[in-house]
Amino acid sequence: MSSSFLSRRIRRTSELLKVGASDQFSEYEGRFRSLRGLYDRLLSDFIVSDFSYQEAFETAQRFFGSTRVQFAGVDGTMYSRPLFDLMIFFGGAYAATGTIEFRKDAKPVVEYDSKFLREGAGVSSVVPIYINEVPDVDQTFFDLEEPGELSVSKPLIDQTIINNATIANWIMSFAEYYLAYKLITDPDKNIRILLMDRALSGERASLLYDTSKRELWKAKSSLIGYEVDDITIDVNDLAYGRYCLRNPVLGLPPARARN
Repeated sequence: MSSSFLSRRIRRTSELLKVGASDQFSEYEGRFRSLRGLYDRLLSDFIVSDFSYQEAFETAQRFFGSTRVQFAGVDGTMYSRPLFDLMIFFGGAYAATGTIEFRKDAKPVVEYDSKFLREGAGVSSVVPIYINEVPDVDQTFFDLEEPGELSVSKPLIDQTIINNATIANWIMSFAEYYLAYKLITDPDKNIRILLMDRALSGERASLLYDTSKRELWKAKSSLIGYEVDDITIDVNDLAYGRYCLRNPVLGLPPARARN
């Protein structure tokens, strides 16, 4: 029995995505090899290595409870490409892991897990969206000065939509935070040092600014009305949740805020 036109098209799309992902992985492997050479020739000179080994050893013992600790570095990647009448948004995050051993009379020894490229942790998503539906997902194409009032802020032409990278960036950012969270909460991995190329304080400040217009929450927020553990999120939950983040383990109260 011959497959339908839709089945053939889906299979063709899947094959193209698989080839694209394989090419992307091979490209990253090549970049990694070249960066190792760049590190030895240049980047190593920018790393501070003149410090007290004894103090670092004692600090690690007090702070981590051990002089040998696990670490993970998380980084993300993204791209968006047109495919027929679709836009393919890709975002993902990957982790390199290893151990750091602090010594009293010598530099700390850093060991990377040798098979992290093949067996390391990672998460990625591919989201296909019809080109004409991209503005429905990415609301940055519109201005919303007052609730219920929309005005176009970007030209809704195919090339502008094709060049859109916001959705891919959202996927990548979420993947990085999700992977970092899963790593540090996994008791088997026991990650004590987490390296990311983004500042959490800056990300939070940006989020607070982007969501500062409380009167627009009902018009734009998809969280209002969403149920978590049989409890419906309302405006008050968003108002408190934006600021009142506390850490009972560290004994830190939520930050003060006026909004």
